Amino acid sequence: MKLSIIVPCYNESITILALIDAVKKSPISEREIIIVDDGSTDGTREILATIEDSEVRVILHAHNMGKGAALRTGFAAATGDICIVQDADLEYDPQEFPIVIQPILDGKADVVFGSRFQGGRPHRVVYFWHRVGNGFLTLLSNLFTDLNLSDMETCYKAFSREVIQSINIRENRFGFEPEVTAKIAKMNLRIYEVGISYYGRTYDEGKKIGWRDGFRAIYCIFKYNLTKG
Repeated sequence: MKLSIIVPCYNESITILALIDAVKKSPISEREIIIVDDGSTDGTREILATIEDSEVRVILHAHNMGKGAALRTGFAAATGDICIVQDADLEYDPQEFPIVIQPILDGKADVVFGSRFQGGRPHRVVYFWHRVGNGFLTLLSNLFTDLNLSDMETCYKAFSREVIQSINIRENRFGFEPEVTAKIAKMNLRIYEVGISYYGRTYDEGKKIGWRDGFRAIYCIFKYNLTKG
């Protein structure tokens, strides 16, 4: 099976080449790497322009629209049997692609969430209130979806291509996470969760999500669970 690795990217000039190298060293050999640069202004686009690799496809957004918009573009361009989201900031380890997609390969799952809070894998200790907020958002989402996820906000989500391309993603920013969770919960899909590592970074190191995104996530949980949108 071919894996489409969708990399939403915004102002990641420090990590983007290391991320591409890490993805290329992952155990998955049949793959395509789709990088969607979301209007970077820090030199990331110029770095991407130097890449000459048939395995890497670069798509440029004219201006910054957000992670959800970048993923929408990337999923539409995917040709693999399975799609997985990979952030460009090295917080998640591409060596763990096989762990995340195995339930789909085994024919047991249509969607897999990689949980930072399950299993015995390494987890960098960073922000307490982020963990509290993540737990609250996951709990609130679970109350509406009737799923028992432990990490709704995780980056590592894998989908069969048919599933993710059938979903109309409307959120442009980090609201993608609760939106797609609500929509797959309504589709009667086989959803699995597996434990993964997490090498979180600080705001000084470039972390972008903030408290406004948390409030938007609450809004999205209500919106996409209570409407057909």
